[in-house]
Amino acid sequence: MPRGPSAKEISSFLKEVRDNQKSGGDPAVLASRKAELLEGIAAAHPGDREAARVAKAARAKADRSNGR
Repeated sequence: MPRGPSAKEISSFLKEVRDNQKSGGDPAVLASRKAELLEGIAAAHPGDREAARVAKAARAKADRSNGR
């Protein structure tokens, strides 16, 4: 069974969010990272339909943000 993101990975993402807010960086990069984390959570909990739905929605938004 895959493992979800670690506390260190989530902490790193939250730091990126904070830094992005301060610097006005590219939100598309954050959208992709968020989708990756949520996909990891969904993969670690294959029976959780809500986690899968949220991950799918996050990936779709990230793809739109990246022009896909």
